[in-house]
Amino acid sequence: MKNHFSVPGSQFSEGKPVWSGRPRPLPLLLMLILILAAPAFTQDKPIALRGGKILTVSHGVIENGTIVMHGGKIVAVGGASSVNVPGNAQIIDVTGMTVYPGLIDSETQLGLTEISAENMTNDLVELSDEIMPHMHTADAFHAESALIPVARMNGITNAVVAPEDADTLPGQDSFIQLAGANATEMLLIRDNAMPLNFTGDQRRNKGGFEKRKFPSTRMGLAAQLRQAFIDAQDYKAKWADYERRKADAAQNAQNKDKEKDKDKDKKPEPQAPKRDLKLEALIPYLEGKKTIVLAAENPSDLQTAVSLASEFKLKFVLNHISHSQPVLDYVASLKVPVIVGPIYEEPKEDERYDAVYSLPAQLYKRGVKIVFASYSAHNVRNLPDQAGFATAFGLPYDEALKAITLNAAEIWGVADQLGSLDVGKTANVVVANGDPLDVKTDVKQVFIQGRAVPMTDRQTRLRDEYSK
Repeated sequence: MKNHFSVPGSQFSEGKPVWSGRPRPLPLLLMLILILAAPAFTQDKPIALRGGKILTVSHGVIENGTIVMHGGKIVAVGGASSVNVPGNAQIIDVTGMTVYPGLIDSETQLGLTEISAENMTNDLVELSDEIMPHMHTADAFHAESALIPVARMNGITNAVVAPEDADTLPGQDSFIQLAGANATEMLLIRDNAMPLNFTGDQRRNKGGFEKRKFPSTRMGLAAQLRQAFIDAQDYKAKWADYERRKADAAQNAQNKDKEKDKDKDKKPEPQAPKRDLKLEALIPYLEGKKTIVLAAENPSDLQTAVSLASEFKLKFVLNHISHSQPVLDYVASLKVPVIVGPIYEEPKEDERYDAVYSLPAQLYKRGVKIVFASYSAHNVRNLPDQAGFATAFGLPYDEALKAITLNAAEIWGVADQLGSLDVGKTANVVVANGDPLDVKTDVKQVFIQGRAVPMTDRQTRLRDEYSK
């Protein structure tokens, strides 16, 4: 992977001056060294990217544009002639480059695994029970994972970290930023959503009949889920009753204080119910305050899972519906977003060759908001390639780009901070030598919160070491 600016016909080409104009900017390499030497993720001086093609996502394309970052935020964006660059700004000439928002992967296992074949490095899912909503990916997230820089090298700056789908309710997701001094800095939202998996893979029927246990059928999965939500509703009601009786007792005590015989007929304090972390974790979802990520692959599973979610009035987005083409009109009628990917999956025997590849376009034509996900830790870097692949099967280019930027930010509740190049948003910005959806494009620099992150990873270090 190339790591130096060299674009034919641009100011980064060999034999041409890198900088032009007044004031004369610092040479790129020296400027990046100065930026990277600063304390972690505190942008002290403004940085201006000048002369590039800016894909704002929210308000079109700006040819020969300028974007200014300061204090970790975008403070100006527009045509090069219309943006006032602060006098103390470090100016990077990005002529010939494409500038776009940091990309968002809507489901990964980043930070939960390192080497798939080595169990000591895997914290993907807790298999001791099928209903584990009180598990938090934030508690297992490994900020020092070598896979994070690999993903970052291709422009991914944010991701949802989810547990593996071996349980029906495997735990709660986290929304992360792919740079920071530690896990606390990188975990932007703890428990932002929770998967509800109903693909059939969650059945405990592996290893022969004698090893089966409940739930070993889809009936069992549905019954177990239903009971969990009913128990959570009952738990919520008990706590609400306790809080009411506690308030009544406090009011009675206050009234008794005004009487002479205040100790007469005084009622004891009500006893609080025993805390149950499993049931407690489900309450925000029953209240519609948080989003369920509802996974089902085929039409029958999809309809069963949606029926269950509707029964408890859960707010949800759909996931893993790769083989639900016969019911896409039904999916559209639900008016919920859909997470798509990986679209490299092979079609089933009874499906068209392009059934999976064309799914994003088919959903878009029906008015469904889509986002892409890698469902991986090792292949997160391929996220923009998935979006580009979908354009070859009918998805409009602008929608493909939105599916890994603004749409994802909207679904995960961070559109006020991420997903487009707008003033006031977090300065997560990518500079590349071409189209972000083109597999041949080389990302030259990634900025997270206005700071240039190192464009190196384990793979580039090995390349450099063994190419000497």
